[in-house]
Amino acid sequence: MKLISWNVNGLRAILRKGFLDYLESEQPDLLCLQETRCEPEEVEALWPARYTTYWNVAERKGYSGTALFTATRPLAVTRGIGRPEHDREGRVLTAEFPDYYVVSVYVPNAQRELTRLAYRQSWDRAFLRYLRRLEHRKPVIWCGDLNVAHTELDLANPKANVHNHGFTAEERAGFSAYVRAGFVDTFRVFEPGGGHYTWWSQQHQARARNIGWRIDYVLLSASLRPRLTRAYIQPDILGSDHCPVGIELAGAGPPAGARG
Repeated sequence: MKLISWNVNGLRAILRKGFLDYLESEQPDLLCLQETRCEPEEVEALWPARYTTYWNVAERKGYSGTALFTATRPLAVTRGIGRPEHDREGRVLTAEFPDYYVVSVYVPNAQRELTRLAYRQSWDRAFLRYLRRLEHRKPVIWCGDLNVAHTELDLANPKANVHNHGFTAEERAGFSAYVRAGFVDTFRVFEPGGGHYTWWSQQHQARARNIGWRIDYVLLSASLRPRLTRAYIQPDILGSDHCPVGIELAGAGPPAGARG
């Protein structure tokens, strides 16, 4: 099973930048998108017939949003985490498959002046409770833009950003809580070193100079770790200020004949 996650920073915009060519080239079994920022009917594209698409749209038009493209029809799809105070921005989309849940998530940004840090902490706690409830039933694969660099290896200039949004002690502690709960940062299974990023500022040629942050992740339940064969970042894929991240699992696919 091949899963790719990508914060597209506006699906309408990235459709003009080769998104469908990328989809055709990669042909993931599952594609999880964040920051879609559109209504499904606004997206003037015919997706490949192999995919069924699901959407979670924010109440505020043109803001946030998640989507899931799947080559296998899920058993069920859930929008949000069941908490009204956290479910107005279209940030979580969950698909249930026979062997696992897949969750696409766009975690709230604490904002430049940390005006949303307290909310972000509340959100992290509520989302972890949600993941634990899912995991009581079956393993979970969850992915997306988590809006935090977990360790100093995950951004180019850690000392200069220690009190900035995306690298505060509070946000990093929120990520650490996921790890303590048993979720595996898949990229770190294969790559322990620094210099690997998923988001770059659009100023000062940051991407060309690889001055970036690793804030997009794929995590999974520890019980799925033996099936993990690959985890990767695709920094050469353009179109958004984020790049795609992905994993491949062996022996964890849908039953034969279930493709929709």
